[in-house]
Amino acid sequence: MNAEAQEPETSWLTAEERTAWLSLASVLMRLQPALDAQLKRDAGLSHFEYQILAALSESPERTLRMSVLAVLAEGSLSRLSYAVGRLEKEQWVRRTPDPADGRSTLAILTDAGWGKVVDTAPGHVTEVRRLVVDPLTKGQIRQMTAINERILAAIDPNDTCSHVPT
Repeated sequence: MNAEAQEPETSWLTAEERTAWLSLASVLMRLQPALDAQLKRDAGLSHFEYQILAALSESPERTLRMSVLAVLAEGSLSRLSYAVGRLEKEQWVRRTPDPADGRSTLAILTDAGWGKVVDTAPGHVTEVRRLVVDPLTKGQIRQMTAINERILAAIDPNDTCSHVPT
């Protein structure tokens, strides 16, 4: 039997689908560096580091297990560990063993870290608004949310962690 005969026929993108895909790919490639640039310039943080601080700031007692924080910050445990190490040097975060499970580590936002989030958030929100929110209508924002949720579900159907409030 010929191996090529077993492969399904490729369903090529239509011109409209290709345009939509290339547009999305361009946004994905350009948005992260734009957010990083603003945060680096104004706060000395990467977007990933800001996501860590923000997730901790919104958590009960400003504390999360590192494994949960990795999911919320959209990063691997090794990337998170490296970033939290940098945040610890700045005394914005501290790590401690989880008393409920000695195999786990907790990340805790310090008072200085809370201050960093409070100082950084207005500039970050202004940039998010400028780049993403303000160019769109309210209807387009709702459509973007629905579209993103469907794409995320296609990427990982088992992901039960909703990053977008509904």
